[in-house]
Amino acid sequence: MKRVVAASLVGTTIEWYDFFLYGSAAAIVFDKVFFPSSDPLVGTLLAFLTLAVGFAARPIGALVFGHYGDRIGRKKLLVLSLLMMGGATFAIGLLPSHAAIGTLAPVLLTVLRLVQGFALGGEWGGAVLLVSEHGDAKRRGYWASWPQTGAPAGQLLGVAVLAVMTALLSEAAFVSWGWRVPFLLSGVLVGVGLWIRLAVDESPVFKEARERAEARKAEAAMTGGDKQVEKMPLVAVLRFHWKDVLIAMGARMAENITFYVITAFILVYATKELGLSQQTALNAVLISSAVHFAVIPMWGALSDRVGRRPVYLLGAVGTGLWVFPFFQLLDTKSFGAIVLAVMVGLVLHGAMYGPQAAFFSELFATRLRYSGASIGAQFSSVAAGAPAPLIATALLADYGNSTPIALYVIAAVLLTVIAIVCAKETSRQDLTKIGQDDAVEHTPAAGAAAGTAPGAGSASDRSREPVQP
Repeated sequence: MKRVVAASLVGTTIEWYDFFLYGSAAAIVFDKVFFPSSDPLVGTLLAFLTLAVGFAARPIGALVFGHYGDRIGRKKLLVLSLLMMGGATFAIGLLPSHAAIGTLAPVLLTVLRLVQGFALGGEWGGAVLLVSEHGDAKRRGYWASWPQTGAPAGQLLGVAVLAVMTALLSEAAFVSWGWRVPFLLSGVLVGVGLWIRLAVDESPVFKEARERAEARKAEAAMTGGDKQVEKMPLVAVLRFHWKDVLIAMGARMAENITFYVITAFILVYATKELGLSQQTALNAVLISSAVHFAVIPMWGALSDRVGRRPVYLLGAVGTGLWVFPFFQLLDTKSFGAIVLAVMVGLVLHGAMYGPQAAFFSELFATRLRYSGASIGAQFSSVAAGAPAPLIATALLADYGNSTPIALYVIAAVLLTVIAIVCAKETSRQDLTKIGQDDAVEHTPAAGAAAGTAPGAGSASDRSREPVQP
């Protein structure tokens, strides 16, 4: 189990390092390198627009990776996603600037950002499922939360490298070449990640489901009974699990928006609005990301004891209550107050992010789980995380204060609270028994008796009963 967790954690750390590195660079340097003719704030908006483009590609990646991940397995798709993300990030480090090749530079940057988003859209679902499907129900929340720590670990690593570069180099040297070093380091990290990830076996739950499906087909072929037509995962998800997809999307709204406001937009707010140095904002995020990494497994373990919904609701409501104090602490311009603001915000975010992997995994049947979890998580990112820094920056430019931004976060919290209240508690479920036949269309043979025995219920309904501890 520890080896499986390590493989998922290292891979997600590298993927999120690549993805967040782009967000940090977009906030502090891309406006100068790729959009130099624009007003500083407009240049930052354009840089965040390319950040949003990566989010737009994530649902496409979720569809493609989810489809093949449910057909051929989790492991192969995770290796492919890691190669795509690492290759795109390394290529960004080699891109010529606007001064060298003109408008082609931001165009190529956008294309590589699309590749990043596509790869990340498939990474998250596979990584959390690989762990969820290896573990037992009693500790699933704890073990599945470890791939989630790849987000703060990647953020920590990316911000740390940027902080070191900005501390060692002058602003001119950093804009000229220093920003490229963190992107080029991705090549080394990908090699380490592949070495670990290739050593892990395929998910036993997926292998069992695949064997069960093959056995059903063989039995039907031999007996001439019901025809078994396996539906496309996307079609089956939308037919059998559309409510679960909406719940997952709603649950992601507050989690996604608050995270990018806290970790990406703060770099703009601190430098453009408060006049603080880049180093101050980066150090605050750096320290808080370490705490974030530590608390996510704690929240995941707590969800095993009290349930996914109570812990998730605590994080969502707490984030909504904290947003106004968050900006008030930033406005003091005190480094200690800024660290406190970011740290508390990320601890509350962890209460949503920690149980999320197990919670989403428990919503869907095995043969649809990669597609369902990925679609629910990544489609919401288009409406949540993608425009969050962009909307926050635009609101700051229009109103000149943080109040509209705080109200924007609170609106997202309300959507998440509604989604969690509408959801059922999922902890302690047996993943092998959730909707076993949801991926298969049953066509009765000619003359076969139709209907179901009284009181039997559907396989999907029976399988949703939680396993008693």
